[in-house]
Amino acid sequence: MFKFYFPNNSFSSNFQDIKLDSNNALIVLNGKIFNISKPTLKNLIFAKIFTMQNYLEFSFKIKPLQPWSDILMAELIEIGFDSFTEEHDGILAYVQKDLFNEKELKNLDLLNNPDIEISYTSQEMPNINWNEEWEKNFSPINIEDKVSIRAEFHEPQNLPTEIIIQPKMSFGTGHHATTYLMIQQMLEMDFVGKSVLDMGCGTSVLAIFAKMKGAGDTLAIDIDEWSVENSSENAARNNVEFTVELGTAENLGKKKFDIILANINRNILISDIPVYVENLNENGQLLLSGLCFFDVDDILEVCKEQNLILDKKIQREEWVSLLLHK
Repeated sequence: MFKFYFPNNSFSSNFQDIKLDSNNALIVLNGKIFNISKPTLKNLIFAKIFTMQNYLEFSFKIKPLQPWSDILMAELIEIGFDSFTEEHDGILAYVQKDLFNEKELKNLDLLNNPDIEISYTSQEMPNINWNEEWEKNFSPINIEDKVSIRAEFHEPQNLPTEIIIQPKMSFGTGHHATTYLMIQQMLEMDFVGKSVLDMGCGTSVLAIFAKMKGAGDTLAIDIDEWSVENSSENAARNNVEFTVELGTAENLGKKKFDIILANINRNILISDIPVYVENLNENGQLLLSGLCFFDVDDILEVCKEQNLILDKKIQREEWVSLLLHK
């Protein structure tokens, strides 16, 4: 039996526990049971690893293993670790590099318990060359026979809108279902003259499409230097202009936008939605993705606290996109 844990931010919540049998996976999430196929599970795990650039991986060896591995995971959640896998003699634990505090780790009660043997090693998760991987596997993408996303080496598909992307090490080619969902939602939105923010822009495929739909001033932001460079190159490839900046939601200041696009992940969205609302004009729209179906309730709870109104929810495979307004 293999287990892969995606813990909630809240220490008091139950683990999101994925258990495999011969054909399916059962996800036990805060008392609710979801039955999904193995291919879907594979996509979930791949997507989690996909977003783990700038993460540290810790390998903990624990004697005795039980019940101490579960207790250690609970303590690690408290200091910022957010993902775990079980091994036969311990656990692998993952934390964002910027959130890791070595002093907090060394001060954990369990690591200072003389009755338990715990040792660990750590390494930085390697950056994957998405350009090389993408070129091996990527084929042109057709979104509702209206938008084509392709590389320069592909033949044109003769659709109304064509976006040409070279991703380098950025995320967001449209090959991933969340980007597909964002563009699918954007097809029905009015961008003409609107100010737009593409938060966590990756390749800036969303900012590019917004400009193609007539958007006004557009800002694309990403924490990854590769993405900033790649976004500028992709904008030039598609004959559009917008501003690209290195940073996070903290860099927004008092800027205001009519539309904010955020295809990131659950934890960052939960943290940053209040910031987005501050930077959203009255009656402005917030379009979100990067969410699995079991993240939706948590995201909507935060949105409700910020007085956002849900206009549309769509799903593709296990992924969800939400369109809300202020």
